Amino acid sequence: MRLHRLAILGILLGLSGAALGAGAATDGDAVHPDWLDTHVSPAQNFYQYANGGWEKSHPIPAAYSSWGTFNILQLSNEKATRQLIQDAARAHGAPGSAEQKVGDFYASGMDEKLIGRVGMGPLSPEFDGIAAIRDLADLQRELVHLQMIGVDAMFGIGEMQDYKDSTKVIGIAAQGGLGLPDRDYYLKQDPKFKQIRAAYVAHVARTFQLLGDGKVLAAREAATVMAIETGFAKASMPLVQQRNPRAIYHVMNLAQLDRSTPNFPWNAYFREIGYPQITSINLAMPKFFGALGKNLRTVPLGQWKVYLRWRLIDAFAPYLSQPFVEEDFRMDSALTGAQKLLPRWQRVVHAENDALGFAVGRLYVEKEFPPSSKAAVLDILHNIRAALKSDLTTLPWMTPATRKAAVAKLDMMGERIGYPDKWRDYATLRIDRGPYVLNVMRANEFEQRRELNKIGKPVDLTEWFMTPQEVNAYYYAPMNNINFPAGILRPPFFDPQAPAAVNYGAVGWVMGHEMTHGFDDQGAQFDGRGNLKNWWTPEDAKRFYAATSCISNQFSGYTVDGTLHVQGKLVTGEETADLGGLMLAWRAFHASSAYKSAKTLDGFTPDQQFFLGAAHVWAYNTRPAELRRRVTIDPHAPPEDRVNGSLVNLPQFQSAFHIPAGSPMVNAHRCLIW
Repeated sequence: MRLHRLAILGILLGLSGAALGAGAATDGDAVHPDWLDTHVSPAQNFYQYANGGWEKSHPIPAAYSSWGTFNILQLSNEKATRQLIQDAARAHGAPGSAEQKVGDFYASGMDEKLIGRVGMGPLSPEFDGIAAIRDLADLQRELVHLQMIGVDAMFGIGEMQDYKDSTKVIGIAAQGGLGLPDRDYYLKQDPKFKQIRAAYVAHVARTFQLLGDGKVLAAREAATVMAIETGFAKASMPLVQQRNPRAIYHVMNLAQLDRSTPNFPWNAYFREIGYPQITSINLAMPKFFGALGKNLRTVPLGQWKVYLRWRLIDAFAPYLSQPFVEEDFRMDSALTGAQKLLPRWQRVVHAENDALGFAVGRLYVEKEFPPSSKAAVLDILHNIRAALKSDLTTLPWMTPATRKAAVAKLDMMGERIGYPDKWRDYATLRIDRGPYVLNVMRANEFEQRRELNKIGKPVDLTEWFMTPQEVNAYYYAPMNNINFPAGILRPPFFDPQAPAAVNYGAVGWVMGHEMTHGFDDQGAQFDGRGNLKNWWTPEDAKRFYAATSCISNQFSGYTVDGTLHVQGKLVTGEETADLGGLMLAWRAFHASSAYKSAKTLDGFTPDQQFFLGAAHVWAYNTRPAELRRRVTIDPHAPPEDRVNGSLVNLPQFQSAFHIPAGSPMVNAHRCLIW
């Protein structure tokens, strides 16, 4: 369980809700005329015009729920890291070295004979601990142990930057404990959600049978799990509400915590996790914890033990013998539509990126990210930054007081490219070539301890929350910085051989997107120092939120899988960033020296190349089940809507492709902010 992203609750604003490969391109190749579907008019559906040919020639592989540019590049990165990891495994590095740990983790994950031989034996002490629970005090002690080894039971515990004092790290407890992706999966009455619930109950029962329980008992246990988790879902705060930072910020002392969570002595809990000095934390969702406290008395102890057994096996099934792996995938298939397990090497690389991601990332950067790439992308980034500053100083609707604060925030915004200046230290993490699941368990506890050890200490402003090999990017409001891992700075997002127009449309949009997050409906609530503080005049705030409401309303009109609507209020921040980022990238390209020498290629003007480059990075095929999952839980709109939904608001796009007024690719009432 990686709790930092849980703890910051959506304030870390990433580029992609998905998560691989082209080499360097010539000018003509970079425009990708073979990706087009010229049977579709760009005035009717630009996304399909730009990517329809690509979609037809790139069916979704059986092991994936979707297939697009992010996946293709991520797979390329995974193949590169696999080679580095295999080399480390063969080298048998010095005991305790990062190379030894990287190599041994991979070797243990690939040792199918040992994994099959030990079966679920490594988890026996954990099941024994659950069976030994005799009262609520025992239950709390066992809960602590499970949370520390990476089991999402009842709630999550972690750390966060204090929203009111960005120099401090405080503790946070947040809702959790669900086996399905979100509360809506338990509560919506849509027939397809009902099907998922039925599949989940059957999956839980089959897993209990794998643990040795009889069929009748397993069915009863599955019903118990579903009842407890449904209770948690009913008390959980919806994702849309969590987008409001003030709604998830409730710092409480011990007395207040005990009143908020009846039957749960927090001082005892902090002693058990090993941090008795903690005297206050942010209780992010008080309603959830109030319900949890009541359930601790009303739900029989035996049912809590059933629930904890389930959360334990659900957390570690992917790292056990093949029957558990296959049953775990069976449920994943029901949720996402994936038809086949990923190859074992790929699953182990994913786990290793979680467990030792920055040790792997250091090897990746040395091999795959030359200094020349960093310099080239910084040039684009600085041009986009200049475009935003120019915009902030000339916006006609912004008053001088707000303008001054906005420019100050931009001037203070940090920028980080490629990889951290200080690498994470894994010295205290023990990794060996024994049972794979134990390595995963120890890595989970190492990460949990690392996070909790930060509470009460000054914020480490050098810390990254994404590894260098990840294909993504993010803005983090409490640090007011933008971050672009090396993994995304490759084709088709950035190609040093491609025309500048294409790079500005692709990686330029990514950069503008993250920069705009500092001024979306969430980021705009934080000042330049990362504090949750209003810096807007009332008049400007009213105009700003009216503009973001335009985006929310626009995207609420889009649907997937026939009838399921995009949640406009959930995607407002990301789509504000998409719209602002694309506009900034276009302005930066036009202000650059590269624009003056840009050429028409394959019949496409530089402006047309820019918009094609932007659309190409979102080329995707997605299974219906996965579309429904993302629309339910993902703050990003589906790829087609991200592209078309941004372009319909840009007169520059309309002009570039000579789109007539009244076409589907022109909003009658444009949403305009920046």
